[in-house]
Amino acid sequence: MNWFKQLGTLIGFNLRTLPTRKGSAAAAVFGVAGVVAVLVGVLSIGEGFHRVMIAAGSPDTVVVLRGGADSEMTSVLSRDDVEIVRNAPGIARADGQPIASPELFVLVDLPKRSTGTEANVPMRGVKKEAFLVRPEIKIVEGKMFAWGTNEVIVGRSAKLQFAKTEVGTLLKFGRTEWKIVGVFDGNGGISESEVWADWAVLAPAYKRTMYQTVQVKLASSGNFQQFKDSLTSDPRVNLKIERETDYYATQSKQLRNLVNGLAFAVSFLMGLGAIFGALNTMYTAVAARAREIATLEALGFGGGAVMLSVIFEALLLAIIGGLVGAIGAYLAFDGYRTATMNWQTFSQVAFAFDVTPKLMIAAIIYAIFIGLVGGLFPAIRAARMPVAMALRDR
Repeated sequence: MNWFKQLGTLIGFNLRTLPTRKGSAAAAVFGVAGVVAVLVGVLSIGEGFHRVMIAAGSPDTVVVLRGGADSEMTSVLSRDDVEIVRNAPGIARADGQPIASPELFVLVDLPKRSTGTEANVPMRGVKKEAFLVRPEIKIVEGKMFAWGTNEVIVGRSAKLQFAKTEVGTLLKFGRTEWKIVGVFDGNGGISESEVWADWAVLAPAYKRTMYQTVQVKLASSGNFQQFKDSLTSDPRVNLKIERETDYYATQSKQLRNLVNGLAFAVSFLMGLGAIFGALNTMYTAVAARAREIATLEALGFGGGAVMLSVIFEALLLAIIGGLVGAIGAYLAFDGYRTATMNWQTFSQVAFAFDVTPKLMIAAIIYAIFIGLVGGLFPAIRAARMPVAMALRDR
């Protein structure tokens, strides 16, 4: 008989006998599904955090900090620094004025809706140029704050995650009261986790006279190197210049690496358990069908075809488990909203878990690996089983 026909016949035989082993087969499937669901669920945290950090980033927007600073919290810029930045070449202009937004960044305490515990929420002091640098910012509820007043607007994600952020609420930070008058959408970016106020009101409330960052809109992304070189070569200032996309990607790196490391460690340990489960399932299947396998070999079926048919069954169960786990993780986790610490600024960032197709495919590949390892040794045993001994069994 042709080898491929042998293999097809054996695979068909294995599949037809699966209902008689539904208990052990289901255990293998759900063991793999559990591993995949945990892997995808944990990794989706890092993906969601990374996505929100770079969602609104643009290659033609530049973040300017003090030289040596790794975040806005550790940066201080004087008024002279800001003027030098505003006069650098390559900046986009509106009505003849450079689109450069000097900003103040402070942390305020707001309770989380889920736990009631206080969390550090970013509060940003801005000028009118901030809305030119970030054209994605749109008021979706209430109104824009009035310049020169104690009115503030909150990001949509901040409103979902933190209490006392409804329009009309009065907030007291220090000795100053602030009235929430609007909610803004920031295209899913990190700005949505913030509270915005007029810089001219926020700065004296916190006894600040300096800025912490300047957000700059370039005439085009190709002007970045010209803009950067003009400032880094200027002896009057010591500045750090990064594209907005690069800056926020770096901000998300620490948490993403931590989450990925945790996910792989947990999934490795769970994967070992799933492999042993698959081994047990396939060894049981081979032992239960020892006489049938021996009979087939006596009729001329090759050991190689027998071995591959057993591996195919293990892979099939693993793929089913992988699909169940990946789809289950997508339904359970994708879009789930929460907030966590940005370790660069020690502030809360609201984000949603992001179960991407890439994560699901990678997890299914891991499931296939589990099935391959779990089915290999039982397959070798089936191929090497002495025919005479198997026929005498029972």
